Amino acid sequence: MSFEIKTIQGGLFADDRGFIRFVNDFSFENVKRFYQVENHEAGFIRAWHGHHNEGKYVYVSKGTALVGAVNLKTEEISKFTLTSQKPTILYIPPGFANGFMTLEKDTLVIFFSTSTLEQSHGDDVRFKHDKWDIWEKTYR
Repeated sequence: MSFEIKTIQGGLFADDRGFIRFVNDFSFENVKRFYQVENHEAGFIRAWHGHHNEGKYVYVSKGTALVGAVNLKTEEISKFTLTSQKPTILYIPPGFANGFMTLEKDTLVIFFSTSTLEQSHGDDVRFKHDKWDIWEKTYR
């Protein structure tokens, strides 16, 4: 298992029947569980939650989210915009905290974890949502 942040690109296929979103290069080999998160409004922040031993794969199945990952040793911050319009899975390795802000109403974010719920207990590291304040939008 890699200990570097990485993205796994997918694709979007459309025809007269509708859409197919896929990330064919993603393997469920290390996944032990998954959960889906939906905020009650756009702009809502859920952060910061980290693990020393557990890695996470993040996928936005509907909408758009700004996802942050912070190296717990160096406090180096990485930001990613994930959207269902460009299917991508973001891998956040052990030793990182993560958080996200939904950018659209009804955004659905799926987390795939490398640890069981039992393995995850006691491995939590939590910080206030504004410990690393990456949530301001960049106007271009």
